[in-house]
Amino acid sequence: MLRTAVVGTGYLGKFHALKYALLPGCRLVGVADINEDSGRVVARECATEFFADYHQLLGKVDAVSIAVPTLLHHQVSRDFLMAGVHVLVEKPITSSLKESHELVQIAREKELVLQVGCLERFNAALSGVGPLLNKPRFIESHRLAEFKPRSIDINVVMDLMIHDLDIILSLVNQPLLGVVANGTAVLTDSVDIAQARLTFSGGCVANVTASRISQSTKRKMHIFQEKSCICIDFQSLNMSHFYKGKGEMFPGIPNIECDALTYKDSDSLRREIEDFLNCVRHSRAPRVSGEDGQRALELATRISGIIEGDTQ
Repeated sequence: MLRTAVVGTGYLGKFHALKYALLPGCRLVGVADINEDSGRVVARECATEFFADYHQLLGKVDAVSIAVPTLLHHQVSRDFLMAGVHVLVEKPITSSLKESHELVQIAREKELVLQVGCLERFNAALSGVGPLLNKPRFIESHRLAEFKPRSIDINVVMDLMIHDLDIILSLVNQPLLGVVANGTAVLTDSVDIAQARLTFSGGCVANVTASRISQSTKRKMHIFQEKSCICIDFQSLNMSHFYKGKGEMFPGIPNIECDALTYKDSDSLRREIEDFLNCVRHSRAPRVSGEDGQRALELATRISGIIEGDTQ
């Protein structure tokens, strides 16, 4: 029975706590937050104990989810890792590359699981893509959201685009050769809409768009490769594979066939936490490791630097 806890009981932290409270094989020891009102509400909903100071959890838990503001990711994660606790920290892993390097190093030295909460890696629509991949040549992704007054402590690259950057890095798995990016602030003091073009050594090019000021939501990715195209809709949980079929639609032009799947299981957070707990139990590397989170942060930092340099 793994002893678990959640630090941060805001929008995401609340859902983390609810999952731990329901999952078999673990016990939610408590939740911690400097906001006593929200912390006590979540603790009551999850039938667990509230802690005003997360340090009180040290020595009482085996694994923890950290869902505090990004600026606090490093300090809170470091305290738990140093105490021998396995950590699942929400993306981005930290607010700086230096901080991420330190967390990865501590986890490695202490042989602890450090997992980064890139939720879309556990989206059911992405699960069937792996066997279909064959040297992607062009990737196009759009992640558009209506404005919400949370996560405005970071820009849209760190808030939304980082999901697709993480996925693309894992799918292409080739050295990055070049980055071109642009974007602007609209409603907040940081970048609210951004676009980046990534070029990889194997010849793949990816166009990535993210916005948190759209009038509607959209979370789609298209992967083009020789003789086929894979379309992923992260929102509706659809995955379609278009490929050359038999026969011709026009002289010399082959028919296009499509295999389409719709997935029913939309609980990506449950699968993410289950993966984390299984990694803890069996001492294996998580699907989104600290190193993966560090790579995504490095690219997101590079893109942010290009955009902010252009807008200054």
